[in-house]
Formats: sequence, C-alpha cells, structure tokens
Amino acid sequence: MNLMWTALLMGLMGGFHCIGMCGPIALALPNGSGSRWQYFRGRLSYNLGRVATYTLMGLVFGVFGLSLNLAGLQQGISILSGLLILLLQFAPGNLSGKISRFFKLPSLVSRIKKSFSFFFQRKGTTALFSIGLLNGILPCGFVYLALAGSLTAGSIAGAGAYMALFGLGTLPIMLSLSLSGKMISFQFKNRIQKAVPYVATVIAVLFILRGLSLDIPYLSPGMHHEKGGASEIPVCH
Repeated sequence: MNLMWTALLMGLMGGFHCIGMCGPIALALPNGSGSRWQYFRGRLSYNLGRVATYTLMGLVFGVFGLSLNLAGLQQGISILSGLLILLLQFAPGNLSGKISRFFKLPSLVSRIKKSFSFFFQRKGTTALFSIGLLNGILPCGFVYLALAGSLTAGSIAGAGAYMALFGLGTLPIMLSLSLSGKMISFQFKNRIQKAVPYVATVIAVLFILRGLSLDIPYLSPGMHHEKGGASEIPVCH
C-alpha cells in the first residue's frame, strides 16, 4: 500500500503547527522594493527553500531506510515508523526536553537564528530562499513525524519525494501567512491543534498495520517474500 499521501496530510496539518515557530519568521521577511509579482516571488522562494531542506533531509533518511529495506526489514521499518510517530506525538514534555538537550538542539537553534540576521539584512529572492533553507533546519515535531514516515518509502528517491510532499503540504498556509502579514486567529489554530493527535494516531496505525502484513486489501496487504533467494517462476504448459 502506497502511503505517500500521508506525507501531504502531515504537511497540511503541520502548516498550522508551524505558525507558532515559523510564523514570526514568515511575517518578518524583508519586503524589499519592486512590483507585487516580485513580492510574491520572494515569499514563494522563502517557502520553496523550506521544501528544499525537507527534501534533502528525506534523501539522507532514504539512505538509512534503503539499507534497512535491502536487509529485508521493510515490515519492521513500517512498524517502527508507526511507533516513532506515536512516541513523538504523545511523549511527555520532559522527555521531549531531554531528547532536545541530548541532540544539542537549543544551541543549534541559537546558531540558526544568528545566521538569519545575515540574510535578513539582504534583499532579493536568493536571500529569501536562504532564509527558507535555514528555516527548514529548525527543530520541529511535525518534521520528525514526516521523517519517520519517509523511512517506509523503500528508496532514496521515494524518501526524498515523501519529504517534498510534506513540504508542499505546508505551503498553502505558510505562503498565505507570509503574503497576508496576519496571523491566523487563535481559535482556528486551537481547533487544528486539537485534531493533530488524532491525525497522527491514524497515520501511525496505518504504518503499523502495513508492517504487520495481515493480508487485508489496501489496509494491510500481504508481503510475499522470496524463498531461497529466488522467486518462483510460473511455468506454462
């Protein structure tokens, strides 16, 4: 079962989640001077920079996922990805903080913010694209969820495509935000945030069911492994 569509769904939900951290960055983007088309192109470049970073992350994770897939661990990858999504979504706040400190994420965020100032002082689409590239590196729970899902793609290109779809899913809300210059109402954002755990749970269960290979059409199709290193070849009489 192809679960690439889950990347787009996570991106759509993640777009509302991103407003908290990425919203202030999108609203503070340098305006520069020029026509409305140049203004739109600059905001689009910023968002495409984020998508490019997510895609690169997917390619990196795809190398890891491919090695596991070649080792015959495809079902295990799918189950593990589902469990990781559940863990990342429902982990207690103190556990998330410990993980963040273990990977030195606070210091990474500090360095990224310093780099922002360099590009904020410049104008043009290249500077805005660079801001987007850096923005994509910022620690984000939804990005981690998507990366866990990308492990099930089975190939490097597939994992890259998975994260590209995730990035494109975030595009409508983040592009609209950067163009409008206004934050979405707290009430609407709060409704979306309440729906996030349910969506994450559904996606996680789909990955787990896929890995269990229960021979349920579309939901958990069977995975027939080759025996003795060679597949059976039908013989015509």
